[in-house]
Amino acid sequence: MWKTTAMLVLIIVCPIAFGQGVVFVSGSASFGYIATSGNTDSNSSNVALGLLYEYRIWDFEFDLSAVGASTEDETTAEAYSSSLKTKRDFNEENYFFGVLDWNKDRFSGYEQQISESFGYGRQLVNGERHLLNVEFGAGARQANLRGGVSRDEAILRGSADYKWIISQTSEFTQDLIVENGSKNTYVESVSALKARVFDDISLVISFTVKSNSDVPRGSKKTDTFSAVSLEYGF
Repeated sequence: MWKTTAMLVLIIVCPIAFGQGVVFVSGSASFGYIATSGNTDSNSSNVALGLLYEYRIWDFEFDLSAVGASTEDETTAEAYSSSLKTKRDFNEENYFFGVLDWNKDRFSGYEQQISESFGYGRQLVNGERHLLNVEFGAGARQANLRGGVSRDEAILRGSADYKWIISQTSEFTQDLIVENGSKNTYVESVSALKARVFDDISLVISFTVKSNSDVPRGSKKTDTFSAVSLEYGF
């Protein structure tokens, strides 16, 4: 618990301490909903919010998302995730980061996972159409499995985020996170294709994969989420 508290102080309280020096850079909010009727009644929805702030050589990122689905009035998917991240630049290519991740999935073998990591990041590619960042670090993870079992362990964390600017109105992104512990390895992959419809509104098609190497008996190791949504950038 003290590890989580320490990360929250680092990522949340620090910007407040900087006061007037914090500058809002960008943000986005998206919503998607699909409903079908006839032989089978089903619906699914997803929402997401992302914010980016800057203070001199510091960046502060916040992301929040939720996914839900039901068939014949029975809930079949319900998942939430959020991330708080601080980056401290050393130069144009290298930086230090601290990140706090939270995942909750009603239908996963893990009811909740919280991880705190620190490490080093580097921008490998920074071209006109292609961008690639990679990160390596270490930290801790606290997990609640189904059946009331708790599992705390040290982890190694690796991640990569890639962006391909296809045209002035479209882009493709691929984000990958791997958290390796002695008892479980968690992998999250998010692929997204975005096309601007008009002004600040874009259509986003995304595919998310979340996987745990060790799950309780009767639970599947991998969950996938497909989404079509409209995103507003500000």
